[in-house]
Parts: sequence; C-alpha cells; structure tokens
Amino acid sequence: MSDPTLQEATPLSAARYSARINFVCELAARLHTYGTTAQRLEGAITSVADKLGLECEPWANPTGLILSFSDPQRPAGESDVTRVIRLPPGENDLARLGETDRIAEAVLAGQMGLAEAHVAMAVLDEPPGTRARLLQILGYGMCAAAVAGLLRLPWLEIALAGANGLLIGCLVQLADLRPRLKEGVDVIAALVATAVTVLVASFFIPLNQNTVIIASLIVLLPGMALTNAINELSSQHLVAGSARFAGAVTTILKLGIGTVVALYVASLAGLEPQVRALRPQPAWVEWCAVALAAGAFAILFRGHRRDYPVVMAAAAGGYLISRHVGLAMGSLAGIFVAALVITVAGNAYARWLQRPGAVIRVPGIIMLVPGSASLRSLLTLLQQQDVGAGHAAILAVLNIILALVAGLLIGNLLLPSRRNL
Repeated sequence: MSDPTLQEATPLSAARYSARINFVCELAARLHTYGTTAQRLEGAITSVADKLGLECEPWANPTGLILSFSDPQRPAGESDVTRVIRLPPGENDLARLGETDRIAEAVLAGQMGLAEAHVAMAVLDEPPGTRARLLQILGYGMCAAAVAGLLRLPWLEIALAGANGLLIGCLVQLADLRPRLKEGVDVIAALVATAVTVLVASFFIPLNQNTVIIASLIVLLPGMALTNAINELSSQHLVAGSARFAGAVTTILKLGIGTVVALYVASLAGLEPQVRALRPQPAWVEWCAVALAAGAFAILFRGHRRDYPVVMAAAAGGYLISRHVGLAMGSLAGIFVAALVITVAGNAYARWLQRPGAVIRVPGIIMLVPGSASLRSLLTLLQQQDVGAGHAAILAVLNIILALVAGLLIGNLLLPSRRNL
C-alpha cells in the first residue's frame, strides 16, 4: 500500500468504527494468506489503518495475526478493540495479492466504499477450478524438469525428474482437497519420488540418484521460507522470524524422513540402485531450462496472465545475474548482486507502476534460495553418518542465506519502496 502521508484525507474516517476495523482485519488476513512477510504486512496495515482514522498495533506471525485498534478521537481505553486471527501459513499468490492491493488502493482513493470492497475481496475466495489445478500440476512437472536441466543431467533423468514432479503435483492437489493428508504430504511426496527414482536406478539405468531426487522435490523445499525467516529476524521481527525458520526446518526434516524411509525400505528389499555422476548436456540445455523454470514459477506463484512476462523476466534475470556474476567473482557474490538488483527492481516497480513489488521480488529470488542445498546437506548427513560432511553442507546453506539477506537489505537501502507490498 502507498504511504498515506502522500495522499490527501478522505471521508473514510467518517465510516462506522466497526466497519473500518472489519475492513482492516480482512485486508490483513488476505495479505497474510497470499504470502506477505511479517514486516511488510505490518507496515501495510499500519498505513491503511492510519488513513482510515484508526490507531492500530499489528502483530504478525506465520500462523496468525493480533490486531489492536483504538479511536484517536476518543479518550484512551474507551474504544480499544483487539482481534486475534488464527491462519494457516500463507502461500504466494501474486494474482490475488495484486487484486487485494488494487482494492485497498481504490478504497483509500475514495473510489470504492468499504461494503463494495468486502464484496470485491469475497470474489477472490472462489476455489480453483479443474483447469487451474491441472495447470498447477503441470507447473510442478515443469519446475522439476527445469531444475534437472539446469544441473545438466542426462535426458532420461530430466524426464524422470519431470515425471516425479507431476506425481508430486497430483499429491499436493489431492492434499488441498483432503486436509487430513496435508500434514503428511511432504513425507509422502518425498517417499514416492525417492521410490520411483530408486526403482529406475535398480532395474533400468544408472542415475545421479540424489540429484534427481532433489530436482524432483525442489518445489516443496522451503528455500524462500528460510530466506524470509532470516530477513524477518534481521528486521527485529524475532517471533515471526523464529517461527518461520522452525517451520522451514520442519519441512526439510519431513522431506528428509520420506527420502530416508524409501532408501531404507529399498535396502531391506535388496535393491541395489546404480549410482553415477554424469552431467553431459551442452550449454544450450541450460538456457532452455531457465526459460522453462521461469514459466513454471509464473504458474506456481499464480501470477496473473498479464504479469507472466514480468514474472518470467524476474525469475530468469535473478538466475542469470547470479550465474554470470558468480563465474566472475564467486558464487556468493553472484547471489548477493542478484538479490540486490532484484530488490531494487521490485521497489522501483512498486514505486512507479503502483503495483506490488512482490511480482518481481518473489520470482526473482526463488532461483537463488538454498532449498536444494539444505536437503542435500541433510541427505549427506544421514547417508554418510558423517557429522563433518553435514556441517560443511549446512555452512554452505548459511552462506547462501547470508548473501541473499545482505542483498535484500542493501537493495532496500539503495532504493526504498514507498509501498510495503
């Protein structure tokens, strides 16, 4: 949302006190649901509440909100209202985030009333149709195949990773329809992907086993959550950052459990998968994989169709900057520069086009996050039972996160955004 100090007063503050509070609460819940981090959500809500003539003290964490309101026109304590909103962890939905931002801006500009805004936001609750679910499943397969292509795996392994990705996409959509399955979907997905990979390596062809498994699971890895957690901690949102970090680590553990269980069952069954290290693909395959990955993330982040070119350009740009700067100056320098450039670009997009900077920021960072490195570190630790090797891998993950967060922080200093989203 825009900084309210840049806009002239509107008659919104004359609306009923309860109506203004209800609007802010619904707006906050939707921003949380669509993947907004704690510091940006609290900044946006504070700005909107101020414009509505409310004093609001928001407190956001990954699983809920506490919003305390008061009317500055009344004596202290007379109008205090506190709302506690319990919510599941949010997921990035760029189209709905953009529409919610548009509705809020229309309300603040006096172009839409509070009742009309509630109706407009209720439309966003329409469940996805069959076509949208099939598109999401396709996105999972595209993303897994693209990551395998970026790693220059053989063609059959790229196809296998893509097939595993489609299976995982089906499981995720099934879990969305059956809430009881949702808690265990990470374990089941990892178990299925690992089992398929081990069976192929045992009976058909040798594989880069761990790499294929990681490429298959890449969409479920919480690299973005880890980065957001450290970003929240660095901005002094300690509870939200700690909770998000714990959630990300738990997801990695669940994926690791599913993978290790499948490997253990395979060993009990006497299977002996043939493992090899082969990266035969030419450079042009990597370029094709970048384009495929950019399209996959435009689908998975549920971008609006008109935003697909921007989302894809951001995803590809972040990776290419990291890749080429990394070749010249080292991988961590590449990640830092890419995060800085993407942050500045996202803030500029929000400042001058009056759209959520997340449209650029989220897809631009996703290909830099340490999701695959985190799972690889856990697999190294469990398979080799070598604490030294596990520590080295975990240190590599920490270095990536620090480079990313440094780029995000300095990018925000170079070009501060006038909008919180």
